[in-house]
Amino acid sequence: MTDAPLSGVTILDLTHVLAGPYCTMILSDLGAKVIKVERPGAGDDTREFPPFVDGMSAYFATINHGKQSIALDLRQEDDRKVFDRLLARADIVVENYRPGVMERLGYGWEALHATYPRLIYGAVSGFGHTGPEAGKPAYDMVVQARGGVMSITGEKDREPVRVGASVGDIVAGMFLVQGLMAALIAREKTGEGQKIDVAMLDSQIAILEHAVALTSATGQIPGPSGARHPTITPFETYHAKDGLFVIAAGNDVLFRRLCEALGMDLADDPRFATNRARCDNVKVLKRLIETITLEKPKQHWIDLLQQAGIPTGAIQNVAEALKDPQLLARSMVVDVPSRSGHVFTAAGNPIKMSALPDTTTRGPVPELDGDRQAILDWLDEGRAAE
Repeated sequence: MTDAPLSGVTILDLTHVLAGPYCTMILSDLGAKVIKVERPGAGDDTREFPPFVDGMSAYFATINHGKQSIALDLRQEDDRKVFDRLLARADIVVENYRPGVMERLGYGWEALHATYPRLIYGAVSGFGHTGPEAGKPAYDMVVQARGGVMSITGEKDREPVRVGASVGDIVAGMFLVQGLMAALIAREKTGEGQKIDVAMLDSQIAILEHAVALTSATGQIPGPSGARHPTITPFETYHAKDGLFVIAAGNDVLFRRLCEALGMDLADDPRFATNRARCDNVKVLKRLIETITLEKPKQHWIDLLQQAGIPTGAIQNVAEALKDPQLLARSMVVDVPSRSGHVFTAAGNPIKMSALPDTTTRGPVPELDGDRQAILDWLDEGRAAE
């Protein structure tokens, strides 16, 4: 994609598992050249994560498609020479080791900035590179627990549960993308790169929105509220004759439309006339709504409410979501080929740009060290052009 927004940007990706690879996947989708530097013999840990097809991890494939792979041991002199050549041509280096690992290898921020002043350094870790716990290890579940997310997830009076998707990793990877983009813009102004330090724990606090506001303003500590939004009503799941569906009437106008669609004379009832009143009487309102919705199948209500302009929808499983016509129309399900011939399915890029082709295919899954010769040839071409 020579006309993609990040075309011409080269990224050295020393990351593994999810937060870092998720970040570089987004950058790759936006046109960057991503060279994945992996451990010889083993590579990224997720190469061993099931399920497997033709010996290749589907998990690894969905996060690392379109990247190139070279295996380097940064403790070995010959491999360090190759890595130094890569650094000289790179715009960004991304790592997700524990703080101090890159410094021990001689490739910490201070050393790299002195040698390659334009190089941007992106780091994502559990607790960041500063603070009393900077050196501790962490995984997604640890930061979901520490950051408060688990405390508001699940059903009331039940044990806390983690969010089903790995939001500890994924959100940190997304924040790292934002930081790296900002650093690229800043470099255009200053001519120098800078270090971007993103912590998974910090990122969990950053997504708590209503929970932070409620706790700080009132002293009330929110707990889990199941599918219900804690400060908007009606905004949760409702029972129909054949199962659950969702209604999200987020303001008074939508609530009045909901009442009209369901034939309820409640819009001017003091118990429900405002969002604050509806939140105070949420249980009563839910019973009144379900008295009506239990009479017919959920699709009947979804169709009726959509016609009235009320946000609503089915609760789809993953297989159903992957076949959703709206998601397919926006290229959110893409094919990822492997060198064995198998085609994996992955999520598409939700960033839609008017000048960026939105294709339903991605670059192939990299074999461990499978692009070594192509990368070395690219380095030689760069030397010849100097």
